[in-house]
Amino acid sequence: MTATATVETNLAVGLLRTARPRQWVKNVLVLAAPFAANRILDPAVLTDAGIAFVAFCLVSSAVYLVNDAIDVESDRAHPVKRNRPIAAGIVPVPLAYVLAGVLLVLSLGIGFLAGWQLVVVLSVYAAVQLGYCLGLKHQPVIDLCIVASGFLLRAIAGGVAAAIPLSQWFLLVTAFGSLFMVSGKRYAEITLFEQTGAKIRASLSKYSSSYLRFVWATSAAIMITTYCLWAFEIRERSPHNSVWAVISIVPFVVAVLRYGVDIDQGGAGEPEDIALKDRALQILGAAWIACLGLSVYL
Repeated sequence: MTATATVETNLAVGLLRTARPRQWVKNVLVLAAPFAANRILDPAVLTDAGIAFVAFCLVSSAVYLVNDAIDVESDRAHPVKRNRPIAAGIVPVPLAYVLAGVLLVLSLGIGFLAGWQLVVVLSVYAAVQLGYCLGLKHQPVIDLCIVASGFLLRAIAGGVAAAIPLSQWFLLVTAFGSLFMVSGKRYAEITLFEQTGAKIRASLSKYSSSYLRFVWATSAAIMITTYCLWAFEIRERSPHNSVWAVISIVPFVVAVLRYGVDIDQGGAGEPEDIALKDRALQILGAAWIACLGLSVYL
């Protein structure tokens, strides 16, 4: 292989890494509303949800490219992030911006296939996340809310794309569940900051580990409470008064407590890694989905 071919290969791999395809697992949240509404098996709904999934993969990758291009200098001072392709000099900053623009346009174009409402959600997501990249990430509390809103907008997108009304309890569970995960991620980051002195993000200097513990504990409490209310609402709506929705509270709460252990140990810096590696959490998640499925589909 020639030197030119090697450089081109490294560039292509670097662009793919910067797009963070591993993070696309978050976009499965677009299926939450169709699943909860007992329409996950409807081909038309699945098609619209699939469109929302692809569109969010593209727009989220565009945001990652912009974020890494803006943070190139601070990433080079980070013990782990310095290996990111842009920080390592593999991907030029101008190219990252160009590709981000292309992905954003493609995302909005694909979103139109499911309707203008999805395009609105995608546009809001892009605007909020770009605001985060351009400075709001340095504002304490605001940064937590913005990152959490990304998960909430994914769940909303699935309902909007398929024209499914969203329950108030569904939205609250999603919102505070997102804040729970995000505050846990920040707690892991500030633990690293306190142990190594590596300044990961400016807003961390305005947090304390005790404050972030308060945030994720409060978020977990509200999430569990609203989920219980949602579960009882599902049971009341069930034609057979199924108890499976209420039973689903058990694996849900245990899974939250299990994830809380990872947060407490400072190991929640990458939530997707926990989801892919923690077998006990995967079993609890499967049990929860099974119980919720039985309550909705029986």
